[in-house]
Amino acid sequence: MSNVTHIERLTQNRVIRFFTDTLGYRYLGDFKDRPNNSNIEAEILEQWLANRDVSPTLRSRAINRLQKAAALGSGIKLYDANKEVYSLLRYGVKEKEGAGERFETVKLIDWDNVEANDFAIAEEVSIAGENKKRPDIVIYVNGIALGVIELKRSTISVSEGIRQNLDNQSKEFIRNFFSTIQLVMAGNDSQGLRYGTIETPEKY
Repeated sequence: MSNVTHIERLTQNRVIRFFTDTLGYRYLGDFKDRPNNSNIEAEILEQWLANRDVSPTLRSRAINRLQKAAALGSGIKLYDANKEVYSLLRYGVKEKEGAGERFETVKLIDWDNVEANDFAIAEEVSIAGENKKRPDIVIYVNGIALGVIELKRSTISVSEGIRQNLDNQSKEFIRNFFSTIQLVMAGNDSQGLRYGTIETPEKY
């Protein structure tokens, strides 16, 4: 579990201000003590779909399908779950209201009108797993966690943040949280930002 120093706190505050003031993201809050944090914040996603006039039945079925795709059951690899989630994010969820109805595509992200999406961030997001971990910053789009950022002070190598992200993806920690994550980032003031996808080795 991370212990945020004063210097790292200042860096984290600056990054949060960049997302909120410059990029226009919503600030969801400090999730350190918030229970049941998830990589799919179903209430946020459901509200976004409701605002797009998606019916309650289709909303429920689309969210359920996404949650099933993101679940890591026995024998399911993180890469495979992440790939299936990506497909749903990119192409939408095909569902129907009921028997005899035609299939409709429920878009989880509006790729045609990017500004119509709900961009948000939260900090110190405590995630329960084999061992609890707390990513510094999590980026959400329509309630779906798509990015994590680990920040270090300038005297600590950015490699530490990279290794922390890789450790977090292991079964011993919070692997399940990364089934929706599309960008894994680590940075500090002296070396800048490094990014990759899930399971990207440190040297890349």
